[in-house]
Parts: sequence; C-alpha cells; structure tokens
Amino acid sequence: MATPFSDTPLSPIRTVAVVGLGTMGTGIAEVLAGAGRDVVGIDISEAQAARCAAALETSTARAVERGRLTGQQRADLLARVTTSTDLAAAADADLVIEVAPESYEIKQQILRELDGIVRPEAILATGTNALSVTRLAADSARPERVLGMHFFNPAPAMKLVEIVSCVLTAPAAVTAVTDLALDLGKEPVAVGDRPGFVADGLLFGYLNQAAAMYEANYASREDIDAAMRLGCGLPMGPLALLDLIGVDTARTVLEAMYAESRDRLHAPAPILKQLSEAGLTGRKAGRGFYTYEAPGGKTVVRDALTPLEDVFTAPGRTVRSVGVAGSGTMASGIAEVFAKAGYEVVLAARSEEKAQSARARIGKSLARSVDKGRMTAEAAAQTLERVRPTGTYDDFADVDLAVEAVAEDLEVKRQLFATLDKVCKPGAVLATTTSSLPVVACARATSRPQDVIGMHFFNPAPAMKLVEVVRTVLTADDVHATVREVCGTIRKHAVDCGDRAGFIVNALLFPYLNNAIKMVQEHYASLDDIDAAMKLGGGYPMGPFELLDVVGLDVSLAIEKVLHREFRDPGLAPAPLLEHLVAAGCLGRKTGRGFREYAKR
Repeated sequence: MATPFSDTPLSPIRTVAVVGLGTMGTGIAEVLAGAGRDVVGIDISEAQAARCAAALETSTARAVERGRLTGQQRADLLARVTTSTDLAAAADADLVIEVAPESYEIKQQILRELDGIVRPEAILATGTNALSVTRLAADSARPERVLGMHFFNPAPAMKLVEIVSCVLTAPAAVTAVTDLALDLGKEPVAVGDRPGFVADGLLFGYLNQAAAMYEANYASREDIDAAMRLGCGLPMGPLALLDLIGVDTARTVLEAMYAESRDRLHAPAPILKQLSEAGLTGRKAGRGFYTYEAPGGKTVVRDALTPLEDVFTAPGRTVRSVGVAGSGTMASGIAEVFAKAGYEVVLAARSEEKAQSARARIGKSLARSVDKGRMTAEAAAQTLERVRPTGTYDDFADVDLAVEAVAEDLEVKRQLFATLDKVCKPGAVLATTTSSLPVVACARATSRPQDVIGMHFFNPAPAMKLVEVVRTVLTADDVHATVREVCGTIRKHAVDCGDRAGFIVNALLFPYLNNAIKMVQEHYASLDDIDAAMKLGGGYPMGPFELLDVVGLDVSLAIEKVLHREFRDPGLAPAPLLEHLVAAGCLGRKTGRGFREYAKR
C-alpha cells in the first residue's frame, strides 16, 4: 500500500521543532533561524530551555560584533525562535529534529509521542550518530517519514550534514530534508543506516585507538595529541577531541559500532569505560583525559599527569656537524633543516652525482623561500654553503650526528648502519628516519646499539614541525637527551614514543585510511562523499582518498602490512581493494592513477 507521501513532493520546510536543547540542539536552532525558518525549541527542562535562549543571545551578539550580522538581522533571528517544555508545541512543524541523549528508550518515547502530535505529512528526523535509524523508524506509526539528520558540532560552523535513510524511508522525505540542508548553507551527504555513518564511523575508530595507545602508556596524552595535529594537520588531537565530544558519548557510539562490526578496533578501550563510570566525561565535567579550569570550560590546567618541560636525567652530547645519508626528497629536506639551523652538513649518497643533485634540490627550495620573502638571498647562500655533498660515507668520520634517510627497506638500512658503525667516530649519535620499521633492528646492526635512535621527520621536512623521537630498549639516556635538544635547535616539536610499528602517527592514521577503503569496497559510500565527510565533518585538511593518492598506495599498503604483522589484529589486515590497486600498478598521483585518475604532467 502506498504511504501518504511516498512519491509525492513535499512542500518546502518552513517551521522546524528541535527537541533537546543542549549544545547541539541550540546550535541547530541558531542555524535554522539564521536561514529564515521559524523554530520551536523543546526541552523537558525549563532551565535548559532558558540556557538555550541565553546562548542564542550571546552567540548572535558576538556575530554582530564580528560583522557577521546586523543588529536588525540579530533581532529577526531571535524573534524566530520560541522555546517550550511541552512536546505538543511541535504540532505545526513541517520537520521535527530530535537531538535527545543517545538512548533507544528516550528517542523511541519521543518519536511515539510525536506520532500523536504532528501533522501526517511532517517529517521526523533523528540526530543520532550511533543508533539504528531503521530501528527507530520501525517503532514509529509512520516509518516512511523517519530519517536521520546528523549535524556536527558546533552546528553553526560545521558544513557537513549526513542525511541517513533506511529501507523504510520515503524518497520524498529525503529530498525535502536534503533541500533544507542546502538552503541552510550545509553540504548534505547521503548515507545508509549503520552505526557512525561515514564521518563518525571513521573518526571514532581512530579516537578509540588513540585512547588505547594512551592507556598502554605508549606515549603521553600531550605527545599523542601533538603528533596528530602536527603530523596530519588536524585541528585537534584525538584525546582533546574525545574530551570535547564527551567520553561517555564516544563509548556509546563505539559500543554500537562494535555490536554491528565485531571489529576489535571498535571495541571501546577500557579507559573510556573507566572515565565514564567515574563521571570524568571530558570538558562538560571539567575533567576527562585532561583537566579543565571549570566544567564546560575549554582551558586546560596542569594536573598530576602534566609533564615537566624538557627535563632529562642526562645532559645531551655536543652536536656541531650532521651527516645525512640519502639523496631523495626526505634526505635533502632534512639536510636543509639542519643547514638552516646553522649546522655543518655532510650530505652523502651512493654517488657524487646523486649527492650533487640532492644539494641542487636544496638550492631550489631555498630560492623559493627567498622569492616568498621567508629568508634573504644572503641567508640562503650561507645555508647552501653549509651543505657538503659527497659520494662516500667515509666523510661521516667527524660528524656528531648521522641521520639515515634511505629507502624504507630493512636490509638496506641494516647494511647502512653497519657502515656507519665503521666510519663514524665513537660517541656519534646514529639516527634512522624510518616510519614503520623497527629501530632496534638498525641498532643491532652496529656494535653500539646504545647510540642508535629513531628521528622520524615528516614530509616535506622543511615545513612539517613534527619529529617522532623513537627510543629502543637499548638507547642511552644521553642519546635521547641529545636528539631532544637538537629538535629544539632545528625548531621542531619532538614527541617521544617507543619502538613499535607505526610509532604514533602512522599507527593511528593508516587504520583510519584502511577503514575508509573498506567503506568504498562495501559500496557504503562513494570516494567523493567520504572525502567530503572527513573534511567538512572532521576538519581534516584532506579526505582519506586524496591523502592515499598523495602518499602512494604502495607505501600505504606496506605500512598496513607492517601494522598487521606487528599487532596481529584482523581489523588491521589491508583492504583487498588496496591490494588489487597496487597489483594493477595504480599507485596514486605518481603513476597518474590511484583511487582517482590524474592528468599527466
């Protein structure tokens, strides 16, 4: 039997009721009123309704101060919003958006009550990011009018809205809500009904892994967050983001995801349960992974876990000259960084010609910096003068620090470290820039494993601020202190981590990328929708498929294999689609085709 509006276009949505006036509900109300809609805000708490009205007064006043609204526009916006504690106030709404707590019982009760209140043609949207829209719709008297409309926090600023339909949803309802989202200035992405949808489905797995990494004492909360901000260009670190979202909310989302996927990467890290049950739910409670000035505040204050600034038990060794081994982009970038900081640099490659070519690349990079006004021509000339190219590692005899930046091949690196062991003077620090191989394997290729450490720079080295400092169980304290001091001198942010696959950044980044590939492989969402969702909903500088094509699919596959081999978690197994593309020679931008095709240069 046909539903009342299964294939009949609906009238434009003019009046919207928002049920639940917390941070998200208040933000949605502001967005709707700003786009000319009449809004009825409903909450069972009179105090919460009052807080919503006060928050709208404050945020719109701020918008006037910043020139985003005129005084008249502000007055009009506020006049379009009314609040109530009675669900019956939704009677004349064309659309009701519920953003009540993430509980089936609460949401189902609201939807059942709305069935007897709203007009037959009204649409009911749930703002859930974890619960089944299908299950919520099936409990309604008219399931064809129920769908998901998932905004992101803060709603006024975030562009993404996931429009979630299920097998019961009428196409006309989806069209009406999609049109509304566009009119609100948002970017709607159509997704199917599964926990987390696209953005949170990828985001929460990554956040969960970060929580587990912290819980294992692998790295400090500050270093994990700094690594992901500086290494990936993310607006917030994962643990700070968990505090913003709410540790309890994250646990709820992950439990729903795990119930469906049975992927261990989605099984909530025990620390999320511990913090939730202790009431340490993040910013809203004043304490979560971090401690805040006050509940609801965003200013982090020192607590018992805050590390002291650069306090080391041993003084570092003196470093005046640096040897850089390699002739690729990373090697030349690292050599440029050290030369800019005033170090004398020996740049060694397998041949004099390759070393000269690498030095020429540094010259071009410095010239670009001069053109952009970042340094003077004289400073650029002096920097280049400090770089001495050579075709033999014998010229590392007098360097205080040797940095290896050759191919990501363990046997190649081991052979090089055996050579460095022979040519470098006693007391020289030997560092590898590996991104995924065991540092201790390089150390064991020498007779002085205590002098070996990891210094993982990020590409392009002159621009990227992060260096992951990787100690092995054999690394001496003064070697660690030396590298930390050197990172300060070259104006890089050092983060400490142990010697295990992926360190911090790649161990968190690549499972996220792999899960994005699985979404496409399962035909859940398109490349474009996933990339848009992560940029607009997560604040990522690049979508996962853009990033994969830049990194190189072969490089990505190699890192995935290393992570899978080390942690032996089935969820880390490389997506078959990634393996197929690599086997076909589709490696990304460098071959002209990866997940997307690129014009030949």
